[in-house]
Amino acid sequence: MSTANKVALVVGAQGVIGRNLVEHLAALGDWDIVGLSRRGGAAAGRIRHIAVDLLDRDDCRAKLSELRQVTHIFYAAYQDRPTWAELVPPNLAMLGNVVEAVEPAAVGLRHISLMQGYKVYGAHLGPFKTPARETDAGHMPPEFNVDQQDFLEQRRRGKAWSWSAIRPSVVGGFALGNPMNLAIVIAVYASMSKALGLPLRFPGKPGAYDKLLEMTDAGLLAKATVWAAIDPRCANQAFNINNGDLFRWSEMWPKIARWFDLEVAPPLPMSLDVVMADKEPLWQSMIETHDLQPTPYRDVSSWGFGDFVFSWDYDLFADGSKARRFGFHEYVETEAMFMNIFADLRRRRIIP
Repeated sequence: MSTANKVALVVGAQGVIGRNLVEHLAALGDWDIVGLSRRGGAAAGRIRHIAVDLLDRDDCRAKLSELRQVTHIFYAAYQDRPTWAELVPPNLAMLGNVVEAVEPAAVGLRHISLMQGYKVYGAHLGPFKTPARETDAGHMPPEFNVDQQDFLEQRRRGKAWSWSAIRPSVVGGFALGNPMNLAIVIAVYASMSKALGLPLRFPGKPGAYDKLLEMTDAGLLAKATVWAAIDPRCANQAFNINNGDLFRWSEMWPKIARWFDLEVAPPLPMSLDVVMADKEPLWQSMIETHDLQPTPYRDVSSWGFGDFVFSWDYDLFADGSKARRFGFHEYVETEAMFMNIFADLRRRRIIP
């Protein structure tokens, strides 16, 4: 590593959020970057990767306690579990293992950025107050996002570093093997519909097709995350980060279909996790027919997450004005975000 003034530790560096954050930090040119993930990665320029099991406290101490130059921790790791209660122990433990290993060694630590989401507002439980605001009252636990923030607030008492909590909506960007990647769900679902000679049907709940929702572009999120980490005004604050526009699937779905040269048929409620479970042979035949990258089906099939998002038969959006009041004015048009992601997947030969 060089002797750059700022050294970022990106936790969860291979996910859709972490990958884009690493790329943004590298493009800024004045950061050294250490990426943490289970898989690790190849070093490039001022970026190096460490493969670590975040759930293993001893592994974290052995591999992270020598990171003395870290100035900023960007935490974007996540472990999926079947129930909301089961999410708490592993996700709280991973954050604790990282901070407890790095903080004592990194005497110049300035900031810890925590990636959260609208679960803080109960968005995953059912209809909630919209637009959600950072000052909204909490909800009945369990909720690991809240527990993680509580951990940081207590840990920083008497310390020189500050924290920020970043709350995006559903994040759109490129990453494979990610349990929460809606854009790839849609792209693969549409590509398979085309391969089978079928129109594109919205598979969600009947009431979800015309509700208002929003998304957060991964590149926009990376910019906002770094902004909040280095702007002194943002110390110990939470921010909703979204694209800045709202949409309904009833408007967006036909536009997506046109991009894939598909007709649209009326919505038909179905569980993608069920109906796509037998489609691995079709995926393999598409790879061979179109000379695609040999991407394992498990890495492109986040069907359960698709079902989760398409089940929202209630409005889902938050007020992003606090970030603007504090000085962040970037925005992304959600339709353009979708089309850019699809084009990127095609360029990478992930989809035909």
